[in-house]
Amino acid sequence: MKKLSFLLFALIGLISLNSCTEDDPFTFEAKPDPEGLAFTSTVADNYNLTASNAENLAERFVWNPVDFDVQTPITYELQGSTTQDFMNFDVIGTSSESNIGVTIAQMMSLASDAGLDNDPTTEDMPNTGTIYFRVRAYIGTDGGNAVQEVSDIISVNVTLPEEEEENTDLPKIYVTGSFGAASGYGADWNPEAGVPLAASAVGETDYEGFIYMNVDAPEYKFLPQNDGWDGDYGDAGEENGAYTGVLLQDGEVNAGTPDGTGGYFWVKADTEALTYSLTETNWGVIGNATPTGWDSDTDMTYDAENKIWTLTLDLTAQEAPDNGIKFRANDGWDINIGDSGADGTMEFGGDNIGVPEDGNYTITLDLSNPRMYTYTLTKN
Repeated sequence: MKKLSFLLFALIGLISLNSCTEDDPFTFEAKPDPEGLAFTSTVADNYNLTASNAENLAERFVWNPVDFDVQTPITYELQGSTTQDFMNFDVIGTSSESNIGVTIAQMMSLASDAGLDNDPTTEDMPNTGTIYFRVRAYIGTDGGNAVQEVSDIISVNVTLPEEEEENTDLPKIYVTGSFGAASGYGADWNPEAGVPLAASAVGETDYEGFIYMNVDAPEYKFLPQNDGWDGDYGDAGEENGAYTGVLLQDGEVNAGTPDGTGGYFWVKADTEALTYSLTETNWGVIGNATPTGWDSDTDMTYDAENKIWTLTLDLTAQEAPDNGIKFRANDGWDINIGDSGADGTMEFGGDNIGVPEDGNYTITLDLSNPRMYTYTLTKN
């Protein structure tokens, strides 16, 4: 009798288990941290945003880790907005860590979206205002995951200094390496002797400039500022001197040149896209004001001490923009510079440069000031 009762009890248990499996499926629900997601760092009373320091770190926002009670990794997304309702926002960055740094350039971009301005002649636009940040945590790496938590909102007061020169002071990064002493820039691997590259505008990250690397196998790095090594960029390759065209900040190696040799390079770097490129250039003058006309260049010589290209040449009078001279690199038209508007500053693909009268001229081309390239025609 006892044996029969035990079998009956086991059968009832089996039926109950089977019923639960089929009719009451178990649904997992992630549980957010009961304390909630919140910033643990404090912000300054006000941030003065200047274009010359655009790549510097403005603030590193820190928050408490969130526990969703799952083994899946958690992603944190820092958002910035010009309004407290966050109807529109920019994603500043994502991380698996509980902190993300914000650069001055990123704050300036939000300030611009908020209608702030640093031009004292613009009366209808303030130069001081407030921007807002919050952090969103979600399970996994898919930003559309519905299992998420959003933090409180933190407000940040910002000021664009009322200095007119800030409008023309383009953001810069700097290049230093093994070429400095041999190329007329100062000591090797010295941040203070770094060669500047300039962005196209405030808030942009497309830096460019020209650098002379007068050593056999140059190596170098890109610096956000010229007073130290914090945040330096190198190449994503495996050994020093690599040239992959990909920038890396952690675990990087010294960057090299495309063929491993020196030269005078047009250097571009994008710190958002994390790309860079070097194009070797040798400059000449072409045009119907020169002895060889539009058929061929007359080569210029680089003066490392004064950081200019020079040439002395007989020119004939020609009127711009239809006639005159132009500067071009590598005996081709892919890279050429002219002077649209005849104002002494140069533009890629710009107009021909006129020659006022026949004579022997000393011609200079100065590419040492990034994005502010100039030339001179001096009659001897």
